[in-house]
Amino acid sequence: MINNEIRKKLVLALDVEDIEVAKKLVDELSPYIGTFKVGLQLFCGYGLEIVNYIKEKNSDFFLDVKLHDIPNTVEKASYNVIKNGANFFNVHATGGIEMMRAAKKGAMEAAEKYGKKKPLVLAVTVLTSINQETLTNELSNNKNVEDFVIQLAKNAKLAGLDGVVASAKELKAIKREVGDDFIVLTPGIRPAWSAVNDQQRIATPSSAINDGADFIVLGRAVTSAEDKIEAMKKIYKEIQGENI
Repeated sequence: MINNEIRKKLVLALDVEDIEVAKKLVDELSPYIGTFKVGLQLFCGYGLEIVNYIKEKNSDFFLDVKLHDIPNTVEKASYNVIKNGANFFNVHATGGIEMMRAAKKGAMEAAEKYGKKKPLVLAVTVLTSINQETLTNELSNNKNVEDFVIQLAKNAKLAGLDGVVASAKELKAIKREVGDDFIVLTPGIRPAWSAVNDQQRIATPSSAINDGADFIVLGRAVTSAEDKIEAMKKIYKEIQGENI
């Protein structure tokens, strides 16, 4: 049932209020999930407590805090992110090339000092909650969403980052323009049988992986399910093209 090639691509967002709920999710779903994502909601509440719990379970840990500050501050923060056990983390691409280079520098210095494997540093392009109308009317950016995402991805590669966080809608274009070896992590993933919620630019797990996603982020379709194991089994079947 569990395919390791699929498992290593699956990231579960621990977007919950309570650390005990998060711990239970880690305990229950670690056989199905390659990486657990800790975002601002959980990290601001419990910090290193949840980080250390994930590390104790020998699971990979993605710190999704989207660093966005002056280069010096981001460099120091990136150093501490890796020092404290993240396998990878992200920064906002709109912080600019110099800031992204500083993030990579801080991360690599921490990895070398503490004997950790090479960390992955990803740049967030355009949030999946933002559509063309929001980009144009609220953010006064007249670029097409896909064109803007590609521009930011190219900047991230120029800065030496390992990849980007981007909607599956831009996945093929990023791989075409920036290269197949450039990592793309795709949020906004919704199984065919689940609710869309507040995401705008979404895709199913199977379509994202088929289009070349290196990682896909699963969220409420799993964490809010009554039977979370059954939800994961359905996702595996969907990805493998089996009847659900």
